[in-house]
Amino acid sequence: MPSSPRRAVLLASATALVALTATACGDGADATTGGGKTQVRIAYQAIPNADLVVKNQRLLEKALPDVDVKWVKFDSGGDVNTAVIAGSVDLGLAGSSPVTKGLSAPLNIPYKVLWIHDLIGENEALVAKKGITSAKGLKGKKIATPFGSTSHYSLLAALESAGLKASDVTLVDLQPQDALAAWQRGDIDAAYVWTPTLTELERDGTVLVTSREIAEQGKPTADLGVVTDAFAAKHPKIVDAWLKAEDQAVKLTRSNPDKAAAAIGAELNLSPQDAKKQLAQLVLLTAKQQQGADYLGKPGAPGALAENLHDAAVFLKDQKAIDAVPDQSVFDKALAVKELSRVAD
Repeated sequence: MPSSPRRAVLLASATALVALTATACGDGADATTGGGKTQVRIAYQAIPNADLVVKNQRLLEKALPDVDVKWVKFDSGGDVNTAVIAGSVDLGLAGSSPVTKGLSAPLNIPYKVLWIHDLIGENEALVAKKGITSAKGLKGKKIATPFGSTSHYSLLAALESAGLKASDVTLVDLQPQDALAAWQRGDIDAAYVWTPTLTELERDGTVLVTSREIAEQGKPTADLGVVTDAFAAKHPKIVDAWLKAEDQAVKLTRSNPDKAAAAIGAELNLSPQDAKKQLAQLVLLTAKQQQGADYLGKPGAPGALAENLHDAAVFLKDQKAIDAVPDQSVFDKALAVKELSRVAD
């Protein structure tokens, strides 16, 4: 899909931010509070996975009492990329599509993939107004999705599978909550978003396809944890503690799903029952599992996630969302397998 003037302006602004940040903020790896404490700034999103358990249960704060842990909420991975470029966050959650864009030109963000927060399943989906029963029925319709997100990637894949081009529909760049408002006003005919907004749309809409189904068609998506190269090099102990906390939270979702669901529900203002249902729509992996060949892999043997990111880059290049497809080695090197190997059981 051709870049809009608005996106071109945003991209130019992001490039300017890189230069400004390099001059004013250094590499962001030495952020400290007024009291001299080392600070770690973590970008998170309203996604019902174990990252919210880490936040709610203060697992990282307990593991790092001498570190100031700052959690910053974002609406999409594209926004997280912008914050990383600006030097505002050190660690964060972004979907595989935004991460692919981040590792590609013109952004070329110096970060690496540290963790797979979840493999996206039924928690992201394409929902249409009643009366539209298939993706083919969207021709000439107006569809909302956050541009540059995993939902955007999956939406384009769904249209392609239905024999439609992006030019056959009108795509609108809206964050999930804004898409819900547009839906309620009758301004759009469909939306591809994630929970908890997705749950609201499903109340009076029809699910046409889920991201689990898109994955089965060969285009999987995931929510990934990224860390800037500078921070990872400067603060390996904080990175290790973060990985251990995430692993602990994933294990809690298995050993005590009710407690995990209650924590997630508290963060998303959902009942424990609804949070548990949404949590079940995702696939969560322990650190040990993420060392498998299908995922991040091990030192000297990068996993298939790198190939998935490369495939996503090919797709995004076809949509003119990135300038060029990076070499496979770029994605191989972007997997933080060394860091993962330090904490995996």
